[in-house]
Amino acid sequence: MRSFTLLTTLLLPLALAACTTIETHPEDTARFVAGNYTFYKWRSQPLANTGASADPLYVMDPMIRQLVNAELEKKGYVLDAGRAQFSVDYLQATALREGVSSQDASNGIDPIPSARPNRQINQAMVDNANALAGVQTTNNIAIQFNDMASQQEVWQVVVTKIVDDVNRVDTQTMQRSLETGISRGLRSLPAAHQSE
Repeated sequence: MRSFTLLTTLLLPLALAACTTIETHPEDTARFVAGNYTFYKWRSQPLANTGASADPLYVMDPMIRQLVNAELEKKGYVLDAGRAQFSVDYLQATALREGVSSQDASNGIDPIPSARPNRQINQAMVDNANALAGVQTTNNIAIQFNDMASQQEVWQVVVTKIVDDVNRVDTQTMQRSLETGISRGLRSLPAAHQSE
């Protein structure tokens, strides 16, 4: 019984992580590594929310900047506009993407009725097929690093989050999603180049 409890405790975080609706797509870091970077700055100024807008872009901007700064600091990068070797910027966009076809989502349930010998179809499979087959709204953030001398992009990661409720902006949920996405997205970056 004790080993079952231990096994359950170890596998639960993995199972929950597998069910997340956040995806990251980092580029190869070879060009970034070749630059031997240590110092960076933000390419653009923080958004000024003078009208106290609740628009997600204004809510996300300070969160994104704070989280990216924290992740880069953990890796040894220094925010210093005067000595910056690369700049950081991000693009945010909302998009729609089509879910998987109902046949793919349900291990072979075809939307067109047909006879299938020796095939047991249960309601859970049908429900999963319907849930995964629809159009999904996504929030996408592309974080990009540009070389200061050449002004060329040297690295980028795209973080995609499936939005559960487009009409409700929950800042705590947004903060947690951004923390997860940015942490995963910047995971492949190497530590800062240390001057000798």
